[in-house]
Amino acid sequence: MTIPVNQLSDPAVRAFVTALNANDQEAFRNALAPGATMSDDGSERDLDAWTEKEVFSSRGHMEIESEKGDGRVLVARYRNDTWGEMRTKWQFTVDGGKVSRFETGQA
Repeated sequence: MTIPVNQLSDPAVRAFVTALNANDQEAFRNALAPGATMSDDGSERDLDAWTEKEVFSSRGHMEIESEKGDGRVLVARYRNDTWGEMRTKWQFTVDGGKVSRFETGQA
């Protein structure tokens, strides 16, 4: 069972996932706070380079299995054209209604 994206609790996280799933780079950037940062499996990554490779050029997509922490911690089935599908955890920091940091990795 999955949670529809439009029912995610946190508006900033909902905007992030909606833009990611639509492959909409402009909306994705608008969901992020200036200077946003990220990590993947515990390693700091360059957000622009990572999202270009893992999301936009490879058509990344999230299917949300669960949320907790007021909607700022998600478990999702993430897939893209490079790696196929894997179960992932996403943790978001929201500042001023935008995502200022996200940490992702295998769940």
